[in-house]
Amino acid sequence: MLNRQLSGLDQLVTQLDQGLRTLVGNAPTPQRASPAIDLDDAELSAQERKRALGLMRVNHAGEVCAQALYQGQALTAKLPEVGAQMERAAAEELDHLAWCEERITELGGRTSLLNPVWYAMSFGLGAAAGLVSDKLSLGFVAATEDQVCDHLKTHLNQLPSGDHKSRAIVEQMLSDEERHAQSALDAGGQRFSEPVKKLMTAVSSAMTLSSYRL
Repeated sequence: MLNRQLSGLDQLVTQLDQGLRTLVGNAPTPQRASPAIDLDDAELSAQERKRALGLMRVNHAGEVCAQALYQGQALTAKLPEVGAQMERAAAEELDHLAWCEERITELGGRTSLLNPVWYAMSFGLGAAAGLVSDKLSLGFVAATEDQVCDHLKTHLNQLPSGDHKSRAIVEQMLSDEERHAQSALDAGGQRFSEPVKKLMTAVSSAMTLSSYRL
């Protein structure tokens, strides 16, 4: 059901429910099977496992942010078709969320303790961008996805070479995120200036470092 068919209170309840499901529920059921489902789990050293776990925890935190961002933007989008696009993107990001959480469990770890903070911040930013204009909102999606793609490319270089399961997940995520970024621009998203992108990179780096450890 699209947000335009709901009352303000209904939308608020829906967003609260989605946030709780993202943060405290079990991994959502993905629409697509994990790219790692048919791959064997390699024998990793303790150091390699710790490294892979930290990187996948960062990726999971990034997907928590993506969920919040898209939900916030869908809530305040001016045009129904933009809100619908945000909701479709959020549904695809649920696959990434589920894949990352499943892999983290396989590696014997947990998701980031800071996820509630990242969700709240991202939801607020997404809703604020949507309130300004759909063009800004879509541009924010494109710029954010560009940041995510940069992180994923770095992670592919940093993941243990033998961790084929984590690498398969990250590779598919990268493909999807690149498509989301281009779709947002094609829909009329504003291209952000380099100073704004650099500021976003600084914020993203802070999230990455803290989520890797916590």
